[in-house]
Parts: sequence; C-alpha cells; structure tokens
Amino acid sequence: MGLASEVLRYGRMSAEMVRLARTPAIADYAANIRRNFENREANFLAVVRDAIYAHPANPFRRMLHLAQCEFEDLEREVRSKGLEPALTALFDAGVYLTQEEAKGRTPIVRGGELIPSDERSFLNPAASGLQGQSSGSSGRHTRISHSVGAQLHWERYLALMADDLELHDRAFIAPLPILPSLTGLTITARGRWIGWRAERWYSVGTILDSGHYRGMTRLLVLAGRIAGSRAPFPEYLPTGDFSRVAEYIARRKADGVQSIVGGFLSPAVRVAAAAMEHGFDIGGVIFSVGGEALTPAKRAIMESVGGRVYPFYATIDVGPVGYSCSRMHEGNCVHLFEDSLAAITRTRLAPLSQTQVSSLLFTTLGSFSPRIVINAELDDSGVIEPARCDCIYSRLGLTRQIRDIASFGKVTGQGITLAGTDVVRILEEVLPRRLGGAPGDYQIVEGEGADQTVFTLRASARTGVTDVERVRECFLQELTRNEGGSLAARIFRQAEAVQVLIAEPVATQTGKVLPLHLMGSEESRARPTEADPIQR
Repeated sequence: MGLASEVLRYGRMSAEMVRLARTPAIADYAANIRRNFENREANFLAVVRDAIYAHPANPFRRMLHLAQCEFEDLEREVRSKGLEPALTALFDAGVYLTQEEAKGRTPIVRGGELIPSDERSFLNPAASGLQGQSSGSSGRHTRISHSVGAQLHWERYLALMADDLELHDRAFIAPLPILPSLTGLTITARGRWIGWRAERWYSVGTILDSGHYRGMTRLLVLAGRIAGSRAPFPEYLPTGDFSRVAEYIARRKADGVQSIVGGFLSPAVRVAAAAMEHGFDIGGVIFSVGGEALTPAKRAIMESVGGRVYPFYATIDVGPVGYSCSRMHEGNCVHLFEDSLAAITRTRLAPLSQTQVSSLLFTTLGSFSPRIVINAELDDSGVIEPARCDCIYSRLGLTRQIRDIASFGKVTGQGITLAGTDVVRILEEVLPRRLGGAPGDYQIVEGEGADQTVFTLRASARTGVTDVERVRECFLQELTRNEGGSLAARIFRQAEAVQVLIAEPVATQTGKVLPLHLMGSEESRARPTEADPIQR
C-alpha cells in the first residue's frame, strides 16, 4: 500500500470512529431483533433482489440463472416452502459457495461453466466504513468494510447478552489484538449505551514488530474519544505474561466491581491460568469467548478460578452468528441469530483430513453484513437443533442453536485463522526447499496445551534438521510474507503457541499421514508413528 492511499484509508477510518461515537444506539434493540426475525423471509428476498439479481456480474446471479431460478421463482419457493427448505433446494441446484471459492483459491464451476469471480465479488455493495481484514495467512486478502450500521446491528446482540448475563456495571476487560485486526477497536467501542464500558484493553507485540500499527490504533482510538467514545487505549503485555490482566481483575473485585473478560478464547484461558499461578482471586468473573472451539479442557481452567464461561460465534465474513445464553452451562453451544442469518448443514468430506463433517452453510439476510452470500461455507462444522431453554433469546424467536462448533478446514487459535491450504503450502513447499526434506516430512498438529491452543510443528529426522528454533522462525517468517500474516506471527510468538518437535509426522486412526491435524475433525485423534518422540 502506498503512503498516500494509506493516509487516505486511515483518515476515512478516523472519520468512521467519530461517526460511531456520535451515532445513537438502536433504542429498542429487543423489538428490532423480533421484528427482523418475523420478517426474515422478506428481508432475504429484498437483499437478494437488490444485491444479487440487480448485478449481472455477481457470481450468485450466474449460479441462480444456471439453476433456472429467476427472482419470481425464488420468491414463490420461499413463500410456499419456507426459507431453509428453499435454501436446501438452491444448494442441490448448485447455488452455494465453498470457502476456497470465496477466497479465490479455486474457480467456481457449475454445470460445466466457469463463473468469473474474485474475493471482491461477494462484498456488500452497500457496506462502507471501518476496514479490516481476516487474521489469516493468505496473500489474497480483500479489505472488508464494517459500517456504522453494522456496528449498531452487533450492539443489539451485545445489549441482549448484557441483559441475559446481568453484565450491567461490570468492568469489561478486553485482551484483544490491535490493527490490522478491527476486533479490539470495535469491541472496546461497543457497550456505550448499555451501562458498562471497556476499562482495559490489553494487547501483545513489541515496538519492533508492531510499532506502525500501535501508532495507527492510537490515532483511531483518539478520534473516537474526541467524539465522545470511552474506549481505552491499548496496554501492551510482556511476552507470554497475562498476570497483569488477572491482577487488575482481582483488584477490581476487591473494590466491589466484578469483571467480564471478552474476546478470543486462548488469551482468556491464559488470564485464568495466570490467576491460578499467582493466587489472584478473580472468582465471579465472566468469560465471553470465541474465535476457536471451546473445549472441555479450556472451560475447566476458566471455571476452576470461579469463572462462568459463555461462548460466542462470530466471523469477519458474515458478522455475529450466535451467543450462548445463561442457561447453557456446558459444551460449545450458541443461539443462532436467525433474524440476520439462515443456516443449513451438509455432510461432506473435510478438506485436508478426508473425514465426514456436518458443514455449516450461511446465508445473509440483512443489509449490514460485510458480505452478501447464499449457502456459504466457512469451513466450520456444527449441529443445528432446537434450543430447549426459556431464555431472553428464545422469547424473541431465536429458538434454534448450534452446538459442537469446530473448524475443520482452517487452523484456529489465539484469535487467528489460517487457511489450511496456505499452511500446507508452507509445510510442503517452503520448509523442504529451505530446510531440507520433502513433502510429508513436516506436519502441524493442533492440540490442547496446558492453558491454550498450541500448534506442534513436527519435523521428521529425515530432514536432517536439528535446530528447532530455525524451523519455528522459518515457519513464522513465511507467514509474514502475506498480508495479515504479520499479525499471526506476532501473536504466535508472544503466546509461544508454535512448538517444534523433531519427530515423525503422526498418522490418523486409519493410517493416513496428513499435513494438518485439526481438533475439529475426528481424524485429529492421531497416534504417533514412533513410540516416544523427544521434545527439543
């Protein structure tokens, strides 16, 4: 990015932070959610008409044409059969989008016809505002805009969560990344009219690896504060040390103020582990966590310090998907926000592991979504079923839930998402070329560490490599070569989340040796090919 375009971009983002600070929240958020739920079919048809059928170059427009489904046909199908049955019929007719197609890594082919597209093809033409990017590794990033309207849309769910979990007057603590991720900026700016505010924002990274983004983040926070926002400036933690966060929560509790820790899962678990290690009393803290699968082990650590744990599910592609309610005390389960999304599932073979998963496909229903998609896969799996709790979400009509949420086609942890195909390229092309060996000699195994998700990079002795630090740095440096990868490398280094093992790659239960083993797949229950690998 040139200097002039960067100055222009951050100037526009500063103006958006001012607008966000000065724009009143939606007054009756519960009524707004109920109204959108009751009109979800009409909202879907309006979005599809204006954002897809009205744009002949839109890839979904071509898919619908090949499926012989004009707008009048779609409207009749939705009105007569319902939204989800209509979406299932569209999927069967070839109207869907895989994650690889959405990112431009594979071409879209339907009925033998190549449909031109790139990642920009699915952006919402009505969206503009704060520009962010996924925290991934691909070099094909397209900046995604999040309008002020989209932020207000998200605040409705935040207000609902605050009512359900009784968060009013709690101190909000945010262990979240700075730019280029928008997550920290937007989350700390929310909650303005709900009765609680972000008191502390903790981030990671050194001046050397994030000095530029530190300056730009401070500029955007300052712009919002001048306009009336109460968002805090980020504070930076020593490498791998979350004790300062736990100590602050304990101090606020001693003052009579309980806290909520909101953000990505692994940093929240590190906060709980730090409280245990140093003897800080943070009992009563609430953890609102997402960004990776909430496993029983991670839940147990947060609950062991007296915390209550409530997962959420959100993505940069479609926005908020669902929140857990106060009646959900176990598992990784959320109420599906059916007022703004429709979801169906399909059983398929997961890429990279070739095991069967229940893949989630999402369709956007509202005008504020960063992307407008029909039956789009995010490489996440889960079970959609009725929610049997009588809670504030159910009373508004959000009576379906997604449970057992996990990722199967991407590596997730520390709030970072890496496309599986990008990681495989590093393992099978870059590391053998630079360090020795051949494809199949390097492997990433995603697993549970003592207090966070860890990625074990296994290097076969056949490579001749003995310096594990050299392997780790080669892997992390390759991530930084792609836009967005600098954030991943920075956070992985700070969290010490990438461990290197000189050992043979592990095999699945069926004997396969795959470049990736992900916790979201049954085949991730891997077994070593040798009896006793040695950590170097």
